Parts: sequence; structure tokens; C-alpha cells
Amino acid sequence: MPMNLELTDRQRRIVALADDLALRFARRADQYDREGGFPFANLADLRESGYLRLVVPRIYGGEGASLFEMVLAQERLAQGCGSTAMAVDMTIHLIGRLAETAPWPEPLFGMVCRSVVDEGALINSAATEADLGSPSRGGLPATRARPVAGGWRVTGRKLFVSMAPALRWFLVSATLPPDDETPQGAVGSFLIEAGSPGMRLEDSWGDALSLRASASYDLTLDDVFVPVERLVERVPVGEPPRPGAPTQMAWFALTLAAVYLGIGQAACDAVCAYARERSPTALGRPIATLPNIQRRVGAIQAVLSAARNTLYQTARAWEEFPAERAAMTPHIATAKYLCTNAACDATDQALRIAGGFGLTRSLPLERYFRDARAGLTHPPNDDAALELIGKHLLGV
Repeated sequence: MPMNLELTDRQRRIVALADDLALRFARRADQYDREGGFPFANLADLRESGYLRLVVPRIYGGEGASLFEMVLAQERLAQGCGSTAMAVDMTIHLIGRLAETAPWPEPLFGMVCRSVVDEGALINSAATEADLGSPSRGGLPATRARPVAGGWRVTGRKLFVSMAPALRWFLVSATLPPDDETPQGAVGSFLIEAGSPGMRLEDSWGDALSLRASASYDLTLDDVFVPVERLVERVPVGEPPRPGAPTQMAWFALTLAAVYLGIGQAACDAVCAYARERSPTALGRPIATLPNIQRRVGAIQAVLSAARNTLYQTARAWEEFPAERAAMTPHIATAKYLCTNAACDATDQALRIAGGFGLTRSLPLERYFRDARAGLTHPPNDDAALELIGKHLLGV
């Protein structure tokens, strides 16, 4: 139940595109969830509709969508299929971040962007490892890169690589050996094309609790050769975080917060439709007429609306006040915390309203409940988010 926002014609067009795709995705969501398979039809729709081009800078043939515009779109898309929205978000937030910070050599970034526009290519970071845990917590990857003639050889194993079967590009983090410029070594990011010799994907995700159709596979790299120019980023070990705007956090946390907010809104809408139709013989009228049901539905929507307001304000501020971005970390953390927890609360309460029927696949509520839990695992998780907010308030 989002309020009527003052959106531009362009923003309304983007929202309408996402709404249309969500309707299509919703018809397939249960099947893909049951099968734990890859949503090939959804990906085809994303490509054919031009959705993937939205975030690509105009210079490369895209539409140069802002962070706020992609937040609007991703929230709507997730109401159709949370798995697809989360998985495609990996490409969206990466391209959005790179477009704003320009850390890569232009020819490489341009090549990736043009492949998104011309071929519907996807890119995702492959960073998580079993022993490393979340890359946001620091630590060195067990994945290693060794220099060879003309480039590097990369060996390791990565987890949770969403949309892996459809990716054209993998951005793989690996530990580099010490050299004269980085005596303690460095962590590098390698742009590796799908199908490179030595790459192997393993489906370890299809029966996961949440987002079963996101194809968040394992990636194994066995002495994969990477040309020297495709080492696109290098951060010396022990180098403190660079001051400035938290661009990576903003694009990652806010677009994913929108995804989970969309899942929560879908649960609210679904349980409202159920309440309007459910008429027990003992009652003789729809349960929507009961004050208790009305209060519980109202509580769900109030939490979602409050989270949405914070998310939209934060994303709009990022767009409208670029000079203030460096101070926005606690605001981003607040939006992510509120949206993911609002989604968990909404899906939980929706199940309680529906009772036993909500536990069955006759309603999508149990899927929304499971999918919403994944939002708690994305950085910053609740503890980290609250710590960031608290440090800001305490001035430490």
C-alpha cells in the first residue's frame, strides 16, 4: 500500500515495467520454488524487456538509472519473485556502484556494460568462502592467485554465487602474493568470463530454506588463467578503508532492502486477499470483517510503510545530496535493518492470520516467510547495522 509518490514520468515508466514483470514472475514463482531450478523464463523476460539495461550508464546504451529508481524497481519486481529479484540485484548493485566510483579501466567496464545492453549479460561477485564467512567482516580469501606469464592463475572455491548458470562474468576475489608495492600481499578482484577452462559450478542451493530459485551455486576455480589486464582492483593487505562515500554499501544494502521489502508487501497483499475470500461456515462472512484481523493486517502494513519511508528517503538523499554521502552510513544501515526486519515480521504475521492454510502451498505465504529470512544474512546484518548506528549516535 505505498502512498502515491511524486514520481517523474521516467520513474513511473520504470515502476510500470517492474510491475509488469512481477505479474509474469508471480505465475511461475511456485513452480520454480518447488523445483529449486533456475528461472530461465524470468531471465528471458528481464532481457527482452530492457530491465537489465536500466542501471547501465547512458554512454554504453543503458538508461543510467539512479539508486532511487532501482530501489523503486526492485521492490516491485520482488513482489513477483523474490528469488529472481535478489539474484538480478547482484548485477544491478555492482554496475551501479562501478558507474559511480569508476575504479576499473574504462575499456573493461565498457565491455561489461555493452554486454549487458547488447546480450543481456549478467555479472556477479564471487567473494564468499566457507572459512572466510562474510567478506564484509574482513579477512583474506583462501582463493589464491599466482603470477604467470601474461597474467594470473587463480585457484579456490566460492559459495553463494547467485544466478551462476546464467552469468557471463564472475568478479572473483583472491589473495595475491607480496611484491615490492604490497610487501604484505593484497586482495585482488579478477574479471573472469564464464566457461574459462578450470571453472566448475555445483548446484548446492536448490533445497535451501530461502530463495530456492536464485541458483546461488558454488564456484570452483582450478588454476584458471586470467589475463593480466583483468585484474581490475587491488587492495593492499592492512590498508585502512578509504575515506569518502560508502557507495558499495549504499547500492548493495538499499537495493537488497527494497527486494525484501517487496517480499513483505507481497505477503501483506496475499493475506489480505485471503482474508477477503475466507468465509468459515461458523462465521458466515469473510474473516476480513473481524476487528482482530483488521488490526493485525493494519500492524503489518504500518511496519512496512515505516520501513519504506526510511528506505525511500535514504535513496533519494543519496541521489539529491551527493556532497552528504560520506555521512550516510548510519542512514543506510537503518534502512536495511528496518526493511529486512519488516519483511520478516510481515511474513510471520501473515502466516498467523492465515492459520493452517498458510503452511500449505495453496497460498504463497510459506514461501514469502522462508524467502524473507535471507535478508537477515546480507551485510550489514542486524548486529553490525545497530553497532554502526550506535557508534554514530555516541560519537565513537
